[in-house]
Amino acid sequence: MQDVEQILHEASEVLTRIEDAVELEQAKARYLGRGGSLTEQLKSLGGLAPEERKSRGSLINQAKDRLERLVEERRKAIQQKRLYAQLAQERLDVTLPGRGLGVGGVHPITRTAARVEALFASMGFAVADGPEIESDFYNFTALNMPEDHPARAMHDTFYVDREHVLRTHTSPIQIRYMQQHKPPIRIIAPGRVYRLDHDATHSPMFHQVEGLWIDERASLADLKGVVTDFLQKFFERDDLRVRFRPSFFPFTEPSAEVDMSFGDAWLEIAGCGMVHPNVLKHVGIDSERYGGFAFGMGLDRLAMLRYGVNDLRLFFQNDLRFLKQFD
Repeated sequence: MQDVEQILHEASEVLTRIEDAVELEQAKARYLGRGGSLTEQLKSLGGLAPEERKSRGSLINQAKDRLERLVEERRKAIQQKRLYAQLAQERLDVTLPGRGLGVGGVHPITRTAARVEALFASMGFAVADGPEIESDFYNFTALNMPEDHPARAMHDTFYVDREHVLRTHTSPIQIRYMQQHKPPIRIIAPGRVYRLDHDATHSPMFHQVEGLWIDERASLADLKGVVTDFLQKFFERDDLRVRFRPSFFPFTEPSAEVDMSFGDAWLEIAGCGMVHPNVLKHVGIDSERYGGFAFGMGLDRLAMLRYGVNDLRLFFQNDLRFLKQFD
């Protein structure tokens, strides 16, 4: 019994002085582990008489319980001390002035799209939408593109499978709209489009807006008036000059490229033309009675010109230093 009391007294003094959690676990093993002092005392009970084994076993178990309580109390004390030290190190001065919360702003592309939609709405255009994954028919065939047209090539277009692509323009929206609505039609189709191209002025994913006007009396003069009026209002320049150069697109005839100029230099900004009769036939509109025009331009290009950005990739790199300029 004196051995047990001596072990308990020694362990109590050792545990009281310990300040480290690892050292505490080592001390616990020294007394209560598989080869510990009290464990050895339990192992020696087998050689005692029954009555002595019972009384000595009870004493050893009481000592074991006492040591386990001491270990747990010391463990909590060490944890508490560590917590206080951490709190002291991380203490905050609540009397200091608070930091202002950062407030996000509208992305310049989104801001540009909203401005474009508002300007065309003032001219009577509605906004149409459609899926970004399109079938070959809506993206190519219905737009009078032959099977051997370069735009169908794998190196120009993202193919999802043999019959579906990531739309290369928002023209499929126009096809779907004409299938579901009768003339007169006056819409714009803004949205994301995808092409295999990547440099300072091109991106694999970019934004485009196309317009469509179908009516009995829609003319090339109307097309020139709408595009010129939009560009002058968008850039807020009445002196902005606009010219139309003959070009070719499978879905319009005649077709034109649109250039604009603030001074001596000219910059290509859009493509346009009168809707090809074959396109109207694909959607069930009488090309003898109705005609119309279509135009398309890049929203990203408009944003670059409006805000003086010389690299398209800056819009999509999520650099807050760049984006905060547009708050």
